[in-house]
Amino acid sequence: MKPVRRSGTSQAMSLNRRHMAALIVSSVFTTAMVPVVQASSGNMSAPAALAAADKGEIILVDIRTRGEWKQTGLAKPALAISMHEAGFVRNLARALGGNRAGRVALICATGGRSAHLQRILVTAGFANVVDVSEGMMGSSAGPGWLKRGLPVKAWVAD
Repeated sequence: MKPVRRSGTSQAMSLNRRHMAALIVSSVFTTAMVPVVQASSGNMSAPAALAAADKGEIILVDIRTRGEWKQTGLAKPALAISMHEAGFVRNLARALGGNRAGRVALICATGGRSAHLQRILVTAGFANVVDVSEGMMGSSAGPGWLKRGLPVKAWVAD
């Protein structure tokens, strides 16, 4: 049998297909060797957030405004990092020691802002973001940190 001669275009297409196949195979193996961090999210009650923060299982972050902190105080274990101020993501990453896989719980007044920000942070690469959905003031998820009588601290300006 005579070898089949291919035109220049056919040879180029064949070569491109082989290169493409090799790239796909190598990318599958490379991806399989890279550990994947599974993003997770969920909700947590105020008492559960307090218990988890006290045990060092989460970092609780109050994302409200400075005015709100001044008016009601902060949940005692919470860090005051307002989502309304420049540098929020950088400050949050710093609070997690640069580990975006660290477990963080967000609390706001009634759970609306924290739920919204939770989705944004997971999309931005934070892997374990929990919403304290009843917030400080209460919502349909629960009576809230303050009505439950959970510990608070006064906010002191930086």
